[in-house]
Amino acid sequence: MSPDLPPVAPSVTAELVEALSPRLRKRLDAGIAKLAARPVVREGDLVRIAVDDETDVVLHAPGGAVSRADAIRCGCLLAPDCLHRAAAASAAPVAEDAPVAEDASAPEDAPATDPGEDAPPPAPAPAPAEDGPTAESAEQATSEQRAAARAVYAATAAVLEAGTDGAGAVLQAELLRAAHTARLAGLPRACAAAISVVTGVRAARSADPAYRLTDLVAALAATLGTAHRVPDATGPDLAELRGTVRQPYRPDGSLRLYGLFSEPVLTATGYAGAVTWTADAEGRLYTVSDVAPGGPARATGAADRAVRIGDTALTHRELSRAGLAVSGATVSPTGRLGAGAGVRAVRAAGVAWRAEPLDRLWSVPAAEQVARALSGGRDLLFLEVTFLGSVRESTGDCLLADCAGVPLRLTTAHDDPSLPYRDNLRLLAAARGSRLRIVARLVPGTLPRALLLATEHPTDPAARVDAGLDRLQHADLPADAAQAPPEALPAGDEAPLHLLRRRVHQAVSGGRRVLALSGSSRGEPGDSARLRRLGLATAGDLLDDLHSTAALRSRDAFGRLLPSDAAPFARAWLAAAVSTDTIERALCASAWGATADTVPSTGVLPRL
Repeated sequence: MSPDLPPVAPSVTAELVEALSPRLRKRLDAGIAKLAARPVVREGDLVRIAVDDETDVVLHAPGGAVSRADAIRCGCLLAPDCLHRAAAASAAPVAEDAPVAEDASAPEDAPATDPGEDAPPPAPAPAPAEDGPTAESAEQATSEQRAAARAVYAATAAVLEAGTDGAGAVLQAELLRAAHTARLAGLPRACAAAISVVTGVRAARSADPAYRLTDLVAALAATLGTAHRVPDATGPDLAELRGTVRQPYRPDGSLRLYGLFSEPVLTATGYAGAVTWTADAEGRLYTVSDVAPGGPARATGAADRAVRIGDTALTHRELSRAGLAVSGATVSPTGRLGAGAGVRAVRAAGVAWRAEPLDRLWSVPAAEQVARALSGGRDLLFLEVTFLGSVRESTGDCLLADCAGVPLRLTTAHDDPSLPYRDNLRLLAAARGSRLRIVARLVPGTLPRALLLATEHPTDPAARVDAGLDRLQHADLPADAAQAPPEALPAGDEAPLHLLRRRVHQAVSGGRRVLALSGSSRGEPGDSARLRRLGLATAGDLLDDLHSTAALRSRDAFGRLLPSDAAPFARAWLAAAVSTDTIERALCASAWGATADTVPSTGVLPRL
């Protein structure tokens, strides 16, 4: 996936790949790799790729995205049915489809803007009938939605069966077509989840440094779980599974906000920018976003752009330390502030983290904050910790801190080298003994873990550091700590859940064949027996089922292997992934001291 290319709508990619002959489809992945190495030139809305000295592929992207197949042109002799057009579309980031008639919104990671006063008011909800069940309780998925959900499930199962190593452009295009069909059928949640899978697969195949296997595992589980449940869902459950394309903004009167911190945004879907977090006097959180198609340069530069709300000239970096007075505010359900024409905002005074009203965010016990996050609330944690040094893990060193007696591991929120997360974490590990307030994002796991987003300055109590935007220097550390390198501490023991988790992850990377050839599929007890000995009998059964379905292949009368059915393996993998996630959340609550009854459903749990 090339960030230099404009995003291409899923329907466009699917149409171009489907038009290829079988011979050209076999050469598509090689064509994508070749095209990705060619120079790209942008001229306004036109992006030109030099295939060779005499042939160019031109992508016309009005508004920043390619929305029609004829907007991709090639100068070779085989055009328009050539390999180059399909390769260019498959190498580009995935864009949102053009909105359907009832759709009025942007993707979750697109710029969060308010439709403003010129937007038509939302249609009123139909009144329930006086007699009998309400329309909501009796509502069922339409035949088009059931067919679209099954298509998404089948296409996702095929990608899972092949793994990232085998899920080439053809399988990706099939999933994109299923996603487009789901969108047209009124299933935006399934569409967005399927697009996330394609984006993750492309990032894995292109060795993108931002790729994380855990994110792709979560996207696959969300897609399969949503598509599995839609055909049989009714009422409010169906409404949740359908999702919404754009979150509505509702009036919220006048707000007095205080800046907390800013974080850069750099997504695998080709969006970049910054989000600034603020809070009102009662501790409710609001965000101001500037996210648009772009790469690392936009992520690092957006902090110095003026916030797009009212008439204020504050930049995101300034707003994170200052305040904002807003009148006529509009707010989405997730707390995003709208930027409609009727919104007015002016700069106001900010306060320090240890002053009211922000001080109350840190007064909530950590266990209560974790319970709230696991229950579906904000995943931000406001903690006061003492830095202890670094701890070495298989994925690298992380910062170890003491949080009211809980050993907390702080890791980077993003691994892109253009962002200072990792350098700041390494320097903070040298400030052993420093007791500071931090803002972090919870990472559910068997050990207390969080992503460090912002911290108080190690030597200046009145200052704060945005870990993804501000770059610490050795001079910012305490004098006695700046001279000593961080010391690697021994890692703690994790619960045996990793025995199941690693098989779930292996299937995503290597596909079904990896588990079919493993020792457990040949009758050796291995990890499943160990899970049972350690009290995780259900996990052991799920692992056995995962191996047996991976090895299940039918043969014809002559002993030849028949085409495999990906559905049973996908079902077994989904059960293992959901079980792993649920147990991990329960262990996370226990590790933080939260009560077990706060562990929620993941929202995509299938009824298997």
